Amino acid sequence: MSAEFIGSGNLGAAPVLRKVEVDGETRAVADLRIFFDRPKQQPDGSYSDDGGFWMNVSVWGRKAEDAVRVLAKGTRVRVEGRLREHSWEGDEGERTEMRLTADHVTLELGRVDTVTFKAP
Repeated sequence: MSAEFIGSGNLGAAPVLRKVEVDGETRAVADLRIFFDRPKQQPDGSYSDDGGFWMNVSVWGRKAEDAVRVLAKGTRVRVEGRLREHSWEGDEGERTEMRLTADHVTLELGRVDTVTFKAP
């Protein structure tokens, strides 16, 4: 299963770089843990940050090395990539998780708390 995903969130920990063997060559992969918030609009028009979800994100190759060098816990990022379902056999039986393989990771330097639209 694969689906496109675009979202913004904060890193819950510093990225971890590891090397894996793929088709006979060693490749870099960075593991990120990101919290994606889902702001909810309140009756007064303001937004609260209630809700959200954690997701494991993989970044490959040169982008992985850059992510480890630039990103830190708490950094706000925008990621674009493909969602993949990953299953394995654990101590408690079969386990499944959704993992994002990122094509693009960009820093978000500011955050918009509210947006107001005015008719022309």
